[in-house]
Amino acid sequence: MPRLPVPPGATDCHMHIYGPASHYPVAPSNPSPVPFAADLAAYRAVRARLGLTRTVVVQPAAYGLDNRCTLDAVAALGPAAARAVVAVTAETPEAELARLHEAGARGARAFMLKGAVVGWDGLPALAARVAPLGWHLQLQFDGGEMAERAALIRALPCPVVIDHLGRFHDPVPPEAPAVRALLGLLGTGRVWVKASSPYGVSRSGPPGYEDVAAIARAIIAEAPERVVWGSNWPHPNAPEPKPDEASLLDLLGDWAPEEATRRAILVDNPARLYGF
Repeated sequence: MPRLPVPPGATDCHMHIYGPASHYPVAPSNPSPVPFAADLAAYRAVRARLGLTRTVVVQPAAYGLDNRCTLDAVAALGPAAARAVVAVTAETPEAELARLHEAGARGARAFMLKGAVVGWDGLPALAARVAPLGWHLQLQFDGGEMAERAALIRALPCPVVIDHLGRFHDPVPPEAPAVRALLGLLGTGRVWVKASSPYGVSRSGPPGYEDVAAIARAIIAEAPERVVWGSNWPHPNAPEPKPDEASLLDLLGDWAPEEATRRAILVDNPARLYGF
């Protein structure tokens, strides 16, 4: 269980569901092994242990543009408790976008690493397609590229959510140009950050992931009203033993000591971003 009380309506804004391969085959572009044991029953147990009540199911890179597993999970969790971030392209038909929206989609994921289905040059067209729906673009990429990508991100015609505290692959302090570029994007009022997966790039390691924690504190200080938290369950690229989700949630107490800020990150900000 987490050390600190979790407020009612607390939301896990970044997790994945992986179903049986017989029903949800991986895409040819799949970049990494798939933890097929990560089904909805296992996640429900995690959510209950953490005291969370809302979930944003994010389309895994493993499934490419096949959003069935993600949407099936959202349907099972119910419209009051779940939303989806799906994978689409600028060529996805209007009727399909409307269907996805009705099914709970509120964002389009652009995974800008190995296995990407949309490149950087395709982001403006994708953003233009999803903006009328009120969706955001969710970007995951190496934060070391932040400064060179900042102008493109600023120009996108919809809100942008940046995964995993910027995911700076090379260790950088908060005053590094790449982190300053991210803080500048936050200053536009249209860019959000997910406080998730500190273990993904940390060199200092658990329990505090202090190198990434310093960046997390800077992000929260800059724009606490546009930060959301995610477990990144089932931690698809983390080695065994996998991180403990309660310990990851407790880190938020270190990054945001004020109860009001934690409530914003866990409850109020997700409600605005995903329409709960």
